[in-house]
Amino acid sequence: MAASVPPRGSWSGGARSLDTAATALSRAELLRYSRHLLLPGVSLEGQKRLKGASVLVVGAGALGAPVGLYLAAAGVGRLGVVDFDSVELSNLQRQILFSTADVGRPKVEAARERLQGLNPQIELVVHPEKLTSHNALELLARYDVVVDGSDNFPTRYLVNDVCVLLGKPNVHGSIYQFAGQVSVFLPGEGPCYRCLFPEPPPPELVPSCAEGGVLGVVPGIIGSLQALEVLKLLLGVGEPLVGRLLLLDALGLTFRELKLRRDPHCAVCGPTPTITAPVDYEAFCQLGASTPGLQLEGVGAISAAELRQRQQAGQQFHILDVREPHEQELAPFPGAFAIPLDELPAHLHQLDSAKVWTILCQRSQRARQAALLLRQAGFTRLQVLTGGVDAWLDEEAVADLA
Repeated sequence: MAASVPPRGSWSGGARSLDTAATALSRAELLRYSRHLLLPGVSLEGQKRLKGASVLVVGAGALGAPVGLYLAAAGVGRLGVVDFDSVELSNLQRQILFSTADVGRPKVEAARERLQGLNPQIELVVHPEKLTSHNALELLARYDVVVDGSDNFPTRYLVNDVCVLLGKPNVHGSIYQFAGQVSVFLPGEGPCYRCLFPEPPPPELVPSCAEGGVLGVVPGIIGSLQALEVLKLLLGVGEPLVGRLLLLDALGLTFRELKLRRDPHCAVCGPTPTITAPVDYEAFCQLGASTPGLQLEGVGAISAAELRQRQQAGQQFHILDVREPHEQELAPFPGAFAIPLDELPAHLHQLDSAKVWTILCQRSQRARQAALLLRQAGFTRLQVLTGGVDAWLDEEAVADLA
């Protein structure tokens, strides 16, 4: 059953009353949290408040890992984690919840084992599913605070909208390469994510961590800041990052703070909202941006299965690989003409515009960017390998098993 949407208003979770019996601390807990109990902003009463609180971490990845570890260690009484993915070897450079032995396991299972081992005195609830417009209202309604540790725009907009509809705080974080950002979107007291970004950017211009990379320690910093903001909200101490966006430049080791304002025309938190229920976020993030000149008109797509079948039938393809050299070395694509994306403008003269070019990268984003660049340069016979080399390798594995 979907959760009903309460009237919109300010969040008051930090000041709610507690069930004294349910939040009484045992001798073991008094010892475990003894350094908290010394703090004037926490003390015994604050630690009881943490024990009586519930937090949902959306995503058990690079951000969710430090968030989960610190909230579990801090004694948040009920900690939920939602994720539908499995642990991959490439995750371990930054997703510190997991070990090499966890590769191949569902992330929520490995996370539950690690977090429960860190603090067996809290309740761990795992949700091994994808957060969607169909389950988000019911799921988020069970928790006091939501931490957005997602790595994609459909989930960020979904978390934002549902938190506004339910009146839940949304502790936002995002990372890319050597940078990150943190903010707290508190319904009724500050702007929401849509006030900053009413529409998503075109998907072909948004590289993921798999495409653009991320320094492993950066999500550790951003995730720790998210955990800090959650604890401040639950304890009712300090000044949360409401109406403020904190930006990290890790290379310069500098922080900048931007003041944020509510958008009076915001579609979800404005006075006359047009979004009153979760929408189709996959479609919204694929089609919501309408910036002229950024659509992939005239560019075709080919699946890994179709490309393999047509090559096996003897058809010749002109393949352009726009990955970085280290990616090409790890997983070379046979017969490809290799030019990294950032070097492509200087090497366009090496490509015959009369040929049909099949463009690929590790997944798809950089291939789309390359297709846009080539279109602007007058190339008209282009197609992108859907899913990139990852899809090709998956298809190869399937073919080997057949």
